[in-house]
Amino acid sequence: MGDQVDFGVYIPQLAFEYADLLARARLCEELGVGSFWLFDHLYGPGMPNRPALEGWTLATALLSATSTIRVGHLVIDNNLRHPVLLGKMATTLDVISGGRLDLGIGSGSYELEHLEGGFPWGTLAERTARLAESLEILTSMFANERTSFEGQHYQVRDVPNLPRPVQQPRPPIHVGGVGVRFTVPLVARYADVWNIPTYGLGRWEEVAPSVDAACEAIARDPASLRRSLEAVLVLAPDDPSLESARAVAERRYGGPGWGLDAGGFVGTPAAIVDRVGSFLEKGISQFVFFVSDRGEPETLALLAEEVIAKFR
Repeated sequence: MGDQVDFGVYIPQLAFEYADLLARARLCEELGVGSFWLFDHLYGPGMPNRPALEGWTLATALLSATSTIRVGHLVIDNNLRHPVLLGKMATTLDVISGGRLDLGIGSGSYELEHLEGGFPWGTLAERTARLAESLEILTSMFANERTSFEGQHYQVRDVPNLPRPVQQPRPPIHVGGVGVRFTVPLVARYADVWNIPTYGLGRWEEVAPSVDAACEAIARDPASLRRSLEAVLVLAPDDPSLESARAVAERRYGGPGWGLDAGGFVGTPAAIVDRVGSFLEKGISQFVFFVSDRGEPETLALLAEEVIAKFR
């Protein structure tokens, strides 16, 4: 991915037909958007009666039906798949897609679906320990032909992983969060990309020195860790249309977890360009936008032609 600024679009697959998601992914590809992102839940949290396609199967389908755009999840729920199976799945999908997979992974965020589905849960400390073991296994599988690991949660004995991933040294691993105690050490040790979720937009700058210090503590250059953010994007061609778009976004994304005000990506193209520039100066080089209208073609085109194009 290098040092170039990258833009992605995050469209949670809630109440979408597959054809609609594929059309959006293909349009993003045509417009030059770099990446397309999905969620990893059994259903939309709090909305079990609305249809939602399974995340990994959907990513596989989208990558198979496109040619240049990258696809990933923010983030894969570590509790839903054994890390050896996930490592094999990720390697296979990287091969099938010609090296276009991004692997975002986290400790899980929605307890109820785990209890309903019989998946492991536990305290944040327990889930973090499980995630750390998974990351150790995944990174080994990407790097080595065989992997062995003896942990509290997982035991792996000489498991092979061939063929190798197309991307070397591995598909980029994204670890998100702003928790200094649990998340930051995993970011420093395992992540290629530190992802700042919407809920962390208001405090990531106070956490950033801890990320740098955690890298330095294990003799890692902090500059080798890319910084990305997720943010709700409210984009409109002019001020009159912006007011109605803002009102809709405040109804959909007004809760504190969405970081609408903290992100500040609300405006016409010129304002968004300025806002992106301010984050670039702070070291952010990847922007993953929840498009507030769920990726209507006119908005995607406006984003690509009037915002992204300014950074090419």
